[in-house]
Amino acid sequence: MNRRGVLDAVVVGGGVVGAAAALALAREGLQVALVEARAPEPWRREARDLRVFAFAPDNAALLAELGVWERIAATRAQPYRGMHVWDAAGGAPLAFGADALGQPQLGWIVENGLLVDALWNALPAAGVRVHCPARVETLEQDAAGVRVGLDDGLVLDARLAIAADGGHSALRKLAGIEAKAHDYGQRGLVAFVASEEPHRDTCWQRFLPTGPVALLPFADDGEAGLRGRLGSIVWTLPDAEAQRLLDAPPAQFVRELSAAFGGELDGFTLQSARAAFPLRRQLAQRQVEGRVLLAGDAAHVMHPLAGQGVNHGLRDVSALRAMLRDAQAKGGDIASPTRLARWARTRRSENALGAHAFETINRVFSNDALLPTLLRGHALGLAGRMPPLVRALWRHAAGI
Repeated sequence: MNRRGVLDAVVVGGGVVGAAAALALAREGLQVALVEARAPEPWRREARDLRVFAFAPDNAALLAELGVWERIAATRAQPYRGMHVWDAAGGAPLAFGADALGQPQLGWIVENGLLVDALWNALPAAGVRVHCPARVETLEQDAAGVRVGLDDGLVLDARLAIAADGGHSALRKLAGIEAKAHDYGQRGLVAFVASEEPHRDTCWQRFLPTGPVALLPFADDGEAGLRGRLGSIVWTLPDAEAQRLLDAPPAQFVRELSAAFGGELDGFTLQSARAAFPLRRQLAQRQVEGRVLLAGDAAHVMHPLAGQGVNHGLRDVSALRAMLRDAQAKGGDIASPTRLARWARTRRSENALGAHAFETINRVFSNDALLPTLLRGHALGLAGRMPPLVRALWRHAAGI
């Protein structure tokens, strides 16, 4: 058995949330190790990542403080300045823009691969010890700390362990934390498309009985034929329908996509391969067990309806950083049971509320029952005519 000196924290999982957590803790002067099973592929401009996020301003501010946002924004981050949401059943749309809210933008559309690449490139200079490829096989813990055993025989001792290794988290299971899952029987179909009409730096979403279809504006890198017209779609569909459209010829796919958008942004052309991922809600029963914390998808998997999954995960990181700063300022244990319990209660409450709220919206709008159909479109239009409500909704989504 091979041991290293005692660390302050071991982070398991090197995706956006895990890498951000490791970097944030290292920037606070802690000794941190990151464990990841597979090294991420280097980001390449010519290979657009199908997995994109609607990135919120509070998390852009977090990454700016960690020293990586400037590079991301300068490389390929598409600001979005408007939202246009409407229902296929009728009624007025919910539409608002950044100008009305006194903001330069509402957020940014950013690729997962670019975020991970920027975060990983910052880890060595911050002093993060990276163990990759490596998997967690064992976990022991007591009142003083944790002992994490890796598949290469190395054992890491630390005061704190953070599980950020996704919805099937190995560390969560080793800690004995159960997660309750609900399968929606849907998949999110994703692809890049170009529209005949410009997207106007706006996120477009239409609710259909089968689920919402959304187009997120995407940076076109100045390519003349795509200027202002390239977008990333996320189309929620029942499993069988998603598979049918994955297999459909491109011409048929874009015809059905145009029909799904009801004539808005018409004349689509496919600009990438298509992919689909299963949709579910999954919430861990608790976000702390002893000195093991859960963050990101290890703690909460949400419907992609509002693109808030990664934003909630990074808010786990921001709250953890704030807790550590408070502990260091007061000279206390960074992983005292009281502090960890307080962090876990606050984060689980917000994450559970978000997950159930997105599910409820999807359920209300994605059906053809008479009463919801009669009411929901009018509710969207009414919300759009109430500036204080629009501002409150945006502030909540933006984390400010």
